[in-house]
Amino acid sequence: MDVVIREAGDVDTPAVEALVEAAFGDQGASVNDVMARLRGVEDMAVELVAESDGEVVGCVALSRAWLDARERLVDVLVLSPLAVSPGRQRQGIGGRLLAEVPRVAEGLGSPLVFLEGAPDYYGRHGWSAASDHGLERPSLRIPDPACQVLLLGGHEQWMTGRLVYPDVWWRLDLVGLRDPDLAEIEEALRST
Repeated sequence: MDVVIREAGDVDTPAVEALVEAAFGDQGASVNDVMARLRGVEDMAVELVAESDGEVVGCVALSRAWLDARERLVDVLVLSPLAVSPGRQRQGIGGRLLAEVPRVAEGLGSPLVFLEGAPDYYGRHGWSAASDHGLERPSLRIPDPACQVLLLGGHEQWMTGRLVYPDVWWRLDLVGLRDPDLAEIEEALRST
């Protein structure tokens, strides 16, 4: 089956919401809520969908954020969510969506894209720990290795500092993890 990656339109929103709920389970409604609010205040920069045989089987969203650098605020992007239909996972769809992110982000003029996620998975796709580049996570509730960044062509050495999420992420308490999940991950990191 062919998979086409394209920019999402308003007509895709119901399919994206259903996909996110299926992929994220109990957290799906919260993820959809933040996406709707980001769209509403125009902080959503772009959404991409993976489509196969007329069905949306994957999505990735890039929203606006800032890097609080010493010289000035820098407009950056945050990748969230990346979702693939449960029945279509492990078929390379997530990787195909991630492969489009640099081109799209550079087209939007962003020098950096951040995410909160599994270092092993994203590391295979060119992402690295933000702290390796003088970049700080927005909350201590994000384990250091999980705050990932993709450096793009517009990145300059002076662009260091703390990532600042838009207000909606904080209002919905979706920055980082809370216990007991945070404690479990921190313990796993200490064990490795």
